[in-house]
Amino acid sequence: MPTESPNGVRPCKVVLVHNRYQHAGGEDDAFAAEQALLRSRGHEVVTYHADNRAIEEMPRLKLASDTLWNHASYRRLLDLCTPGDVPVVAHFHNVFPLISPAAYYGARAAGAAVVQTLHNFRLICPGAILYRNGRPCEACVGKVTAWRGVVSACYRDDRAATAITALSTTGHRVLGTWQRKVSSYIALTSFARQKFVDGGLPRDRIIVKPNFLPHDPGVGGHEGGFALFVGRVSPEKGIHTLLSAWAKVDPRFVLKIAGEGPLRGSVTQPNIHWLGWQQPEDIIALMKDAAFLVLPSDCYEGFPMTLAQAFATGLPAIVSGHGSLAEIVKPGVTGYHVPPGNASALADRVTRAAERPNELREMGARARQEFENRYTADRNYVELRTIYERAIALSVRGPHDDEEVREHAGPELTAVSRPPSSEPTPALVHRLEIHRRR
Repeated sequence: MPTESPNGVRPCKVVLVHNRYQHAGGEDDAFAAEQALLRSRGHEVVTYHADNRAIEEMPRLKLASDTLWNHASYRRLLDLCTPGDVPVVAHFHNVFPLISPAAYYGARAAGAAVVQTLHNFRLICPGAILYRNGRPCEACVGKVTAWRGVVSACYRDDRAATAITALSTTGHRVLGTWQRKVSSYIALTSFARQKFVDGGLPRDRIIVKPNFLPHDPGVGGHEGGFALFVGRVSPEKGIHTLLSAWAKVDPRFVLKIAGEGPLRGSVTQPNIHWLGWQQPEDIIALMKDAAFLVLPSDCYEGFPMTLAQAFATGLPAIVSGHGSLAEIVKPGVTGYHVPPGNASALADRVTRAAERPNELREMGARARQEFENRYTADRNYVELRTIYERAIALSVRGPHDDEEVREHAGPELTAVSRPPSSEPTPALVHRLEIHRRR
């Protein structure tokens, strides 16, 4: 039975849902952090997982069917979200491809409020990162179908797999799933929120809440005299730009790369030290010693946990000046911006930064302040609890309660229409079966 929180309010029950990736990354870390945070605040937390490692052994037809509508997920969420004496929130992080949006229907059928964190751009881009051919791509954003993504094989370089992804998002757009079965969406930045609005999600139900760190690592001394890259060593992260830039900087200035990926064999320069995958505590130690972080991503990014970690340790960042990165890092305040894909501009900025240690220290202090203001567990819990309360308000009120919902839910939800029926109607099921057969 949930205990009372410090302010005397009994916490809601939370069912956390996540489809794990084959290669663990920031989304998996964010899921684990939120799970620990909720439990520490007295919530009853139940988790439901699927693991993408199972995909390799699945027949293609079975995978396609489950991606569109997984009956087992529907039934499981229906069971897990059975109401008790406190409200239930089903908080989804990733449902692709094994859990499927059927889980939303199960949660709503049980009477739960449904919240979806938008860690990536999957609902508006079959490749999930709005990136193709070495640059940002929005060809499928706002379109009825993502046929351009299918033709370009944007998911795993596989047209058939991309078609399955596109069929799922398009089919559920036709069914009205994104409009009718999710009470609240969480976007990680204002930039991402606008992209989802452009892609057709309801503006009034998308609330911005950034990622956070569950524990404060403390501030470092930053006396190591090197730059640091942390992340996947892959094209969308701007690795080619990074390597080209480092060929232009003073050879005595070292770059350390912590991460794995398909381009790791390209790291051959003597002033670049490839460290491979590192334990989380080792990443923090590197950040505490580094002069600045470098993140020259060609893609827009979501909300890299590395930036929250860097800010917490007082480490400023040089990032590509587009997408979410340009929003998170304030130029001249907590770091610098460079044009994406411009190795010469990056090399020039790195050189100037290395020559200005006092300026780096000042920006590092402001980065630490930004962490304390926005990315701590306490701050994040306040925002998350508010989102849950809004979602609960929307899920339990009927069509005649719109004014009361607006009054209690705040300006983000001022145009919310009637909440959906909790049970999938026969007409909806029939339409879904038609799309499954196509």
